[in-house]
Amino acid sequence: MKKVKITVTESKCRSGHCKIGEEYIVEELCPPMCHELWNILYSYVFALQNGAELDYGAVHARQFDAKCPDGGRVCVHGEVVE
Repeated sequence: MKKVKITVTESKCRSGHCKIGEEYIVEELCPPMCHELWNILYSYVFALQNGAELDYGAVHARQFDAKCPDGGRVCVHGEVVE
């Protein structure tokens, strides 16, 4: 299974869980982040771990950008790492 790196690119997290620049490497277990954000990211991470390419602008790529459901207070970038 491929590894996916999630990097926090913006953060105004109310609970202080996510800080700009934090990185998480996801292999088999979910990273230590809030459940609401992980719920948004899980399907992207699972797809990338299993070889998918996702819509990324006008191209397909092994990466994604996402925002937390709390008004986009936290933004992350995810990508496959070798």
